[in-house]
Amino acid sequence: MTAAPGVFLINAALTGMVPTRADTPHVPLTPDEIIADAVACVEAGANILHVHARDAAGRPTHDPEVYADIVAGIRSRRPEAILCVSASGRAGASLPERAAVLDLDGLAKPDMASLTLGSFNFRREANINEPDTILALARKMRERGIRPELEVFDTGMVATLRHLERKGELSGPLYVNLILGGVNTAQGSLPELCHLASLLPESALWAAGGVGRAQLPMNLAALLMGGHVRLGVEDAIWFDRERTVPARNVDLILRVREMAARLELRPATCAEARSLLELS
Repeated sequence: MTAAPGVFLINAALTGMVPTRADTPHVPLTPDEIIADAVACVEAGANILHVHARDAAGRPTHDPEVYADIVAGIRSRRPEAILCVSASGRAGASLPERAAVLDLDGLAKPDMASLTLGSFNFRREANINEPDTILALARKMRERGIRPELEVFDTGMVATLRHLERKGELSGPLYVNLILGGVNTAQGSLPELCHLASLLPESALWAAGGVGRAQLPMNLAALLMGGHVRLGVEDAIWFDRERTVPARNVDLILRVREMAARLELRPATCAEARSLLELS
């Protein structure tokens, strides 16, 4: 499924689990920093905000109370934005820890939550997603009325997506992030992006993002292919290829908007994005 002609989604991955202040001065870490950055990103054109939480020491946390502060804080200022929380297994969290954020309610209830569709290796660590864990998270999201943000890093994960869809564990509209350019996963090349996109269900909404230098090429390729974009400091801490200018989330959004305008494309409004994803 594609958006209305000339319209695309911008999914801004604000913080992630890896970047620290030593890596880049622009990664938002505290709830107040994440909220302020999220508001600025929406004003710049983002319609989906992919949110990770950090503890007081800046380390990744699955603490639902920290997520509640962040989600409610963003929603109180930008209620129209689509808020997606992380249920990542990258830090070795247990299933109950990963699922805790899905029980938030009221202003703190997320619209979406990440669901990585397989295990794989990052540069220095593994991201473990056992089949039973994937299934349990998918069922919990469906039970809570939270749309999965399906994360695909390689072709086998598309096979898992299709298997879950056939079994009725996933239902539309499906939203998929294709994330390329990792050392041990699909590389940030046009042939690999085209291959992954071709394997998806025809009705799926998909966005492409890239790790490091692959981010900008994958964003541009997605726009040319009629897809959507994922971007942010989570995946790329440098703005330029020479790695001399630290990236800011807002600047990454504005750069994509400038490129898209040359293609006569514009970011969807948050209302249009909600309509595409059938989110109230």
